[in-house]
Amino acid sequence: MFKPLLVCATFLWACATASGSVAAPLKESSFWAQEVENGTLPPVANRIPSEPLIVDLEAKGRTTGTQGGTLATMVTRSKDIRQMVVYGYARLVGYDQNYELQTDLLRDYEVEGNKRFTLHLRKGHRWSDGAPFTSDDFKYYWDHIANNSELSPNGPPDVMRIDGVVGTMTFPDLYTVVVEWDRPNPRFLQILAGARPPFIYRPAHYLKQFHIEFAETEALADLVRSKRVRSWAALHNKVDNMYKFDNPALPTLQPWMSATAGKSSRQLFVRNPYYHRIDTNGTQLPYIDVVKMTIVGGGLVAAKANAGEADLQARGLDFRDVSILKKGQADGGNYRTFLWANSAASQIAIYPNLNFADPVWRKVIRDVRFRRALSMGIDRRMINRTLYFGLAKEGGMTAVSRSPLHDPENLNAWANYDTAQGNQLLDDMGLTNRNPAGLRLLPDGRPMEFLVETAGERQEVENALAIISDTWRELGIKLVMRPLDRDILRNRVYAGVSMSAVWFGWDNGLPQAATPPEYLAPTQQEFFAWPKWGQYMQTRGAAGEPIDIPEAERLMELWHMWERNEDEAARTEIWREMLAIHADQQFGIGVLAEAPQPVVVNNDLRNVPEQAKWAWEPGAHFGIHRMDEFFFDGDRAKMQVSQ
Repeated sequence: MFKPLLVCATFLWACATASGSVAAPLKESSFWAQEVENGTLPPVANRIPSEPLIVDLEAKGRTTGTQGGTLATMVTRSKDIRQMVVYGYARLVGYDQNYELQTDLLRDYEVEGNKRFTLHLRKGHRWSDGAPFTSDDFKYYWDHIANNSELSPNGPPDVMRIDGVVGTMTFPDLYTVVVEWDRPNPRFLQILAGARPPFIYRPAHYLKQFHIEFAETEALADLVRSKRVRSWAALHNKVDNMYKFDNPALPTLQPWMSATAGKSSRQLFVRNPYYHRIDTNGTQLPYIDVVKMTIVGGGLVAAKANAGEADLQARGLDFRDVSILKKGQADGGNYRTFLWANSAASQIAIYPNLNFADPVWRKVIRDVRFRRALSMGIDRRMINRTLYFGLAKEGGMTAVSRSPLHDPENLNAWANYDTAQGNQLLDDMGLTNRNPAGLRLLPDGRPMEFLVETAGERQEVENALAIISDTWRELGIKLVMRPLDRDILRNRVYAGVSMSAVWFGWDNGLPQAATPPEYLAPTQQEFFAWPKWGQYMQTRGAAGEPIDIPEAERLMELWHMWERNEDEAARTEIWREMLAIHADQQFGIGVLAEAPQPVVVNNDLRNVPEQAKWAWEPGAHFGIHRMDEFFFDGDRAKMQVSQ
């Protein structure tokens, strides 16, 4: 344990907030009271920064809470314990509920021409193990990870690049970091606020023991052998997993820290004693002491939530689960079912792979008439009524209706159910030959069996594809659905061996002019329509394939134009053109959007908004709603983990 920095000997703090000067006694957590009493942990006054982030909950329309309790939630894969980093949402800067950027881990920041960003840290801020969080942690990352060829073979990450040029990071003092480019980088802060942020800092005091430049040679060699890895770099990368959140020994700045070593179906996360946020009553956040995250089968989430086994649950629930959840609630279940607005650009989107390895199919898929025909062969109204009681928005993938960039023409482009026109488009391509079963034939004589691969996690997807299968037969196309594990699906898409895949639409369906539109251009392999182009851009030509379709090349031009242009009107026009290209080209075939997301909330859990947006980016799901501000009322605050 590091010797604490004395913050306030009298257990009082006084700081300025938007409402003026506030002073209140700091309250020691009962969760850590025993450790404080026996001297293994300093008192709360010595654990918080000298300038903590003070949260005025009343100004936000919320209730000031009390500490305590264990919150139960579920995920469907062991990897998804990383959701604690998403939900916890401790970021250098983060979005508030109005999608405005606010300081968080940072005390302040200054921006000069979107080229120079001066980041000011909070004095006295500490990692979860009590070690100081200073600019040394940024310096370690920059000098010894990002610019170490063994740890980062491709050099610094994209967050530190603009137009391919790497920026600089300097450290004037312990509490100041300067990040700078010779050209504007307007997306820098927004990237830092992401659901999966780039951690441009690391706990240097912990990681140095695994780094060849700092560790004693023989001791490091022993560690490499004991962990059964090939090299010191492999070991360093194994323990340095701030997003995966699966190394309890790795210090964190999140509101909760991992307390479960090894693989287990039940993961516990306990309150970070050095967390930097405090309410106006002097209570250190998070309010909830422990988060219990249980790994269950994907098809069991709704049933277990209905049985009262979750205090807060949205992940793993689909709109189809609303009826069973509402029934359980009416039958005396100790929970409420909220319906949040879903901000994904599409609930279900089909991505024909423009980089598919089969040359015959690739040529067909790259013909825009084929993609338009597929879209026109979808009866979206039937899917909406069957799966969503008509509550979803029918149409293609585009900015949703709450976005200022929403255009109904983009939503409706090639989205009318019209198999006659779809058949005409396919005839115009020369795909006129059919087999006795009525299936069209490819130029090489094979029947048009269009394989759509899924992650096998969402029943609504399989149900929608079953309906689409019937209507595509009217086009002479047989839809073949193949459920796969999520990781296998992604690897197949990235390798170019998947003909098409189904997934959500763009995470951010609520763009504004200032939103970086890089996800509309072939910048990353994660967009399933062009994985090889994304790889080419991400690796700067070392892997993948160069872009060779004019419309995709134009998207890249527009993306770079947005980067270089700070005028809001110009950026708006860039966005509109990019959205129009997608609507016209049908790179991702959206089915419908804006179906409400069910959120199960325990009756005793407070500060969870009844009406809110459920969005991965920007928003980090529960992140911008600040899960560290949720609290249990009454006896639930006293619930122990064993219960």
